[in-house]
Amino acid sequence: MLAEATLLLLAKMGVAAAIVVVVSIIAEKSKPFIAAMVATLPVSAGPALVFLALGHDDAFIASALLGSLITNMALAFYISAYGWLAQRFSTLPALGGAFLLWLALGLTLKQLPWNISLALLANLGVYLAFIPLTRHFLAARAGALPPRPWFALPVRALGVSALVAAITLLSDRIGPYGSGWLAVFPVVLSSLIVILQPRIGGPATAAMIVSGLPGMIGFAIALAAASILSEPVGRYAALAVGLVITLIWNGALVLMRGRQA
Repeated sequence: MLAEATLLLLAKMGVAAAIVVVVSIIAEKSKPFIAAMVATLPVSAGPALVFLALGHDDAFIASALLGSLITNMALAFYISAYGWLAQRFSTLPALGGAFLLWLALGLTLKQLPWNISLALLANLGVYLAFIPLTRHFLAARAGALPPRPWFALPVRALGVSALVAAITLLSDRIGPYGSGWLAVFPVVLSSLIVILQPRIGGPATAAMIVSGLPGMIGFAIALAAASILSEPVGRYAALAVGLVITLIWNGALVLMRGRQA
């Protein structure tokens, strides 16, 4: 029984790592805005939530998705804080400062009384406020991208594998909110920062990361819809609806950007 559980966990970690590596390569080879739209898809959160759904019922997943939606607000501060810090500091202090803010806000938001409607409205308000406030960070442009360091892809694979393992092993102990909180841990964005800022500089990396703020609005809508639908239609169908929403939203943003260009 233990061997089967271990093999299943390793399979989950391997699948999630493979998805992140493939999407990361696509993001690196794309223009900054396209890369941001790819990075803000539920690349790590999606597999984490699916694997969480394998071990829990619809009600648990509905509550976990509410936890993810609440924590998603903290990601707006994480992205914006990194955009500001990256103009002034090297990779470690810029990323560390943004991460500490995300952690503090995530823990603080947990203490407040939330429902789906309130959490979604708060998400929309926060992201719509930060998009114009961070627009000046988008002016920076990177030059030719240096070769990817050898450790780049293994770091991303290890990060998302550890995330999936933590959610799988700890979900019963940390409950729905904690599981949803972990599911939206900024693995992909953090790994992109660690790998890109030393290569192209803070301002250019910040421009790409901040470009993802509009995409996070679609992710918030997807989380809310999936949470609402988890019990009426089942958790797997609800997660599929959420994925479709993110794909349509980010795809629409790319088309709008292309028309503007």
